[in-house]
Amino acid sequence: MMSYASGLSDVPLIGETIGEMLERIAREYPDNEALVSIDQGIRWKYSEFLEKVDELALALMSLDVKKGDRVAIWAMNYAQWVLVQFATAKCGAIMVNINPAYRSFELEYALRQSEIHTLILQGRFKDSDYVGMFYEACPDAIEAQPGRISSEKFPFLRNVVFMGDISYNGMYTWDEFIAKGHSLDKEELKEREKMLSFDDPVNIQYTSGTTGYPKGVVLTHHSVLNNGYTIGSGMGFTSKDRLCIPVPFYHCFGMVLSNMACVTHGSTMIIPSPAFNAEAVLKTINDEKCTAVHGVPTMFIAELKHPNFHKYKYDTLRTGIMAGSPCPIEYMKEVNEKMHMKDIVIVYGQTETSPGVTMTTTNDTLERRVTTVGRTFPHVELKIIDPNTQRIVERGETGEICARGYVVMKCYYNNPSATRQTIDANGWNHTGDLGIMDEEGYVKIVGRLKEMVIRGGENIYPREIEEFFHTNRKIEDAYVIGVPDEKYGEELMVWVKLRDKETMTEEELREFCSGKIARYKIPRYIKFVDSFPMTVAGKIRKGEMREISIAELGLEKAAKIETA
Repeated sequence: MMSYASGLSDVPLIGETIGEMLERIAREYPDNEALVSIDQGIRWKYSEFLEKVDELALALMSLDVKKGDRVAIWAMNYAQWVLVQFATAKCGAIMVNINPAYRSFELEYALRQSEIHTLILQGRFKDSDYVGMFYEACPDAIEAQPGRISSEKFPFLRNVVFMGDISYNGMYTWDEFIAKGHSLDKEELKEREKMLSFDDPVNIQYTSGTTGYPKGVVLTHHSVLNNGYTIGSGMGFTSKDRLCIPVPFYHCFGMVLSNMACVTHGSTMIIPSPAFNAEAVLKTINDEKCTAVHGVPTMFIAELKHPNFHKYKYDTLRTGIMAGSPCPIEYMKEVNEKMHMKDIVIVYGQTETSPGVTMTTTNDTLERRVTTVGRTFPHVELKIIDPNTQRIVERGETGEICARGYVVMKCYYNNPSATRQTIDANGWNHTGDLGIMDEEGYVKIVGRLKEMVIRGGENIYPREIEEFFHTNRKIEDAYVIGVPDEKYGEELMVWVKLRDKETMTEEELREFCSGKIARYKIPRYIKFVDSFPMTVAGKIRKGEMREISIAELGLEKAAKIETA
């Protein structure tokens, strides 16, 4: 039997825009809680949530945001993030997710590459000064009036909105922004919505690649809405479910697997804290009587190992998702037993597929849920091919996972060559992941064609970091690899070759990275070398580098950890 599967379903795909779906759900469950933000003391019913979404959509229109304009949000998990997600969809804008771990170097690239018209950003958090980093990237804004930014570097940028009440140069405060929308009539929003189609782009998320710089994945109303609905259905969600969401919204995990899965079923989104805090998650599950919780393996491990774990009750928990990186089997079993999550599921996919393409079910045995990533989504095709011949392999054989259907991205924004390399002429998205499909259609991930490193759920692409290191005048060459880690699954390591007569310490290299690239991209391990292992053709042998590093760092135990 060939490694091909087509997900069957008696339930048709939803042919609505995200705005139409939200209005339908708000009519059906007006008094059900839609969004709870613990830190902010916010508790909105679906009727209230829809009102606030409409208010924000009108505010965006008052800033001359037109259909197809890019509106970026640079913030952690706050209620405003969710409002922006749905308001941009309602007024036809394309929301651009910017990772709050980004620094000025990465922000500048995202603003320029996605041609952002309006940026919404939060205030300082820990050592991240978002306003300061924005000014560093766009000094022209310091002398500008709100709504009148004019920058040669960012020719599309007009507006910046600060998610607070401090008046910064060139920025609207949040209240000023919302008040501007009050000058428009709600009928204007309704007229705008008549112009929209569920095939319109609604979101751009940045994901890197082996070619270096991040690529903007363009997703549609149709792909995001139906992916979220399928995932919510896979967990058995109803309007009675209450989901604790500690995963970041800027990822597909938070935005689709969490938010969209909830809203498509009238369930409740609950934000325990702006950034992950293990005890905040445990307390929220207890206090809010959550029926589900999401997380990457490192989050669940931190929760299970927390010294106050036994202070809280988990008897209301039923389901949830563990995804983002391979999970050690022993922890999956503990989550099932100690957190009462008998119906926890695994989802596999990537940003380019909105993101889910396979999922285990609540009826699958524990063994299936800890050793596979499930079977193909309804309305989605999956095949596993020989990367060399492109032919479908027999079941049980290893090959590259490819997906086709409504889930596949529209394109990489302003990057047709990268789009062609990922989506073939027949519409198949080539994931770059290696997998095996068994006789019953269950898929197991066994490796990656691409060099992507997954550290605690964060997708990290070596080439992007290597290019950054090459901006240091002391460095002649640098190659980044992933090495096994018991806590995060993988950690970054860089091999560095310095120019003749140059010297550098590990601390100096880390200092060079600090404030310029996100913390999680700064390699934990650094090795200074005179040369790199190479093939006869002169290609770097990263596999050999990894083997040498495992031996030198004593990571043999971590390399043997069995994962699902």
